[in-house]
Amino acid sequence: MKIKVVENYEEMSKEAAKILADAVKNAVNPVLGLATGSTPVGVYRELIGMYRDGEVSFKNVTTANLDEYVGLGAENPQSYVSFMKSNLFDYIDIDPSNTYIPDGKANDVQSECERYTKLLGNIPRTVQLLGLGSNGHIGFNEPGTPFARHTHIAELTQNTVSDNSRFFGSIDEVPRRAITMGIADIINAETVLLLASGKNKARAAYDMIKGEVSEECPASILQRHKNAVIILDKEAAWLL
Repeated sequence: MKIKVVENYEEMSKEAAKILADAVKNAVNPVLGLATGSTPVGVYRELIGMYRDGEVSFKNVTTANLDEYVGLGAENPQSYVSFMKSNLFDYIDIDPSNTYIPDGKANDVQSECERYTKLLGNIPRTVQLLGLGSNGHIGFNEPGTPFARHTHIAELTQNTVSDNSRFFGSIDEVPRRAITMGIADIINAETVLLLASGKNKARAAYDMIKGEVSEECPASILQRHKNAVIILDKEAAWLL
């Protein structure tokens, strides 16, 4: 693990955006694994700025997102398709046909999981961007998820539902299931870039970096990755 502690969220976002932009500029066929939630918003804002300044182009980039809520279609403002459009895709020159997100409204969600696993095998990611759940989850791989699991339906814990309720009108509106890239898919990326900000992530960050490698802290698997880059702000790193 390469661990970098920075002053705040803004500095974390800038550092991460530079890593992603360098991957886009230097890889022959760059594939970015992308994340949603509050953590990567600053990163996407930085990337949009780089694009507008002519520093980077996304014309030849392919993206694959970590997850999508079961039951939410692309037209739903709370879907991750909507999130990616409003926070990144609508403001850069990426080809929409090269952006992949699980279909939360698929008639057969199990078949959708199998399709997505196969897709990920065909587009190996140059960099996989991750946030860190307060319970140590990555993607929607909750504590207890087998490390060997591929794309699957995750039953969200009450902790995760509560954390995500800030994006919805009420906690009752938060979906309880999601299609998520599995841990086996996540660690298949050439580089894994994990970001954590805020004191509420400090315990999970400590367990990820200094705890035993255990399925009870899914992020701890990154201790075994050949190129895991962890960027924490001071608040998230205060227990280290």
